[in-house]
Amino acid sequence: MDVLIFLIPVALLLGLIGLAGFLWSLKSGQYEDLEGAKYRILQDDDLPDDPAR
Repeated sequence: MDVLIFLIPVALLLGLIGLAGFLWSLKSGQYEDLEGAKYRILQDDDLPDDPAR
């Protein structure tokens, strides 16, 4: 039971860190362009340029 004195604050701290990370991602605009992701997957930007074309 003594280990709960250690584990409960650690769990609360990790939860607060996760919440802070989520709020930071909202503030920095990570979820603004939800429609663009489905179109970017179709682009072939990683193909090398072919001079023969």
